[in-house]
Amino acid sequence: MTAREQKTLPKNEARRPNRKAKPQKSKKNRIMRSERGEKGRTLLFLLPSLLGVLVFFVIPFCIVIYQSLIRNPFLQEFVGLDNYIRLFNNSSFMQALKNTGVFTAVAVPLAVLIPLLLALLLDRRIPGASIFRTILISPLMVPVASIVLIWQVLFDYHGAINEMIGAFGALPIDWFKSEWSILVVVLLFLWKNIGYNMILFMAALGNVPKEISEAAILDGAGGWQVFRRIKLPYLSSSIIFVAILSIINSFKVFREVYLLTGDHPYETLYLVQHFMNNVFRNVDYQKLSAAAIIMCAAVALIVGIMLIADDKMGGSIED
Repeated sequence: MTAREQKTLPKNEARRPNRKAKPQKSKKNRIMRSERGEKGRTLLFLLPSLLGVLVFFVIPFCIVIYQSLIRNPFLQEFVGLDNYIRLFNNSSFMQALKNTGVFTAVAVPLAVLIPLLLALLLDRRIPGASIFRTILISPLMVPVASIVLIWQVLFDYHGAINEMIGAFGALPIDWFKSEWSILVVVLLFLWKNIGYNMILFMAALGNVPKEISEAAILDGAGGWQVFRRIKLPYLSSSIIFVAILSIINSFKVFREVYLLTGDHPYETLYLVQHFMNNVFRNVDYQKLSAAAIIMCAAVALIVGIMLIADDKMGGSIED
C-alpha cells in the first residue's frame, strides 16, 4: 500500500491497529498485577514461619558464630580462630571427636544395611510378616528411661548377660567400663532405630514398578541382578534419606549414654555432647560455641556429599 493510499483511508481504519494493541497491553498488565498480588499474599502467609525461623534458628546461630570468635562475653575482644585452635589442642575434645566419629562410622551403616535387608525379606511376603514388623517397631514406643533401665538390667556387672556367659564358665565383664562399651551403645542404637528405618524402606520398595521386576525375572535375571539393576536405583533416595536420618539420630544417643554412665563415662563412650555439656557447666561459652560450629560444619559436609551422590544416582535412573 502506497503512502497516498494510506492517506485516503478513513481515520478509524488508520487507527484500528492501535486499538487492538491497547487491550493486549492492558491484559498483560492485569496478569502481572495478579501475579504480584498472589506473591504478596503468599509472602504474607509465610511471614509468621519466616519470623519463627529467623528468631529461633538464624539469629541464635549467628550469635553462636560470634561467640566462637571472641575471647569472652565480657571483653568481647575479637580473636579470630584462636578458640578453634585451642579446641583442637584440647585432648578431651579430640578424644570425644574420635569416639563420636567411630560410633557414627559403625552405627550408621548398620542402621541402613540391616533395615534394608529386613525390608527385602519382608517384601517376599513371608509367613508372620506383620507380627515381625510389630516386634521391630515396638522399641519406638518405649521411653528413654525405660530403655536405659532395660540396658542396665542386661549389661550391668551383675546383669543378665554376665549371668548367661557365666553359665558357660566365662568371667563377667563390666560392659560400661571396658572396650566393649561402644558395642553396647551400638546395639542400643540399632535396637531403637531398625524398625523405623525398615518401614521407610518397605514404603520405598512398594514404589518400585512390579512389572519391570517381573519382566526381568522372565528374561532370566536372578534375584541379585534384579536388586542391583532395578530395585537399588529406585531405592537410592530412600537410602540417602535413611542415612541422613541415622546420622542425626546417632547424635541423639547421648541421652541414653548420659543416663547410663553420667558426665564422665569410660573413655570410649566420651562423646562430643559430653564435652559440650561439661564446658557449658564451666561457663566456657567460647569453647562450647566453637565445638558447636565444628559439629555443624561436619554434619553439613557429610549431608552435602550424600545429597550430591543422591542427585547423581537419581540422574542415572532417568537415563
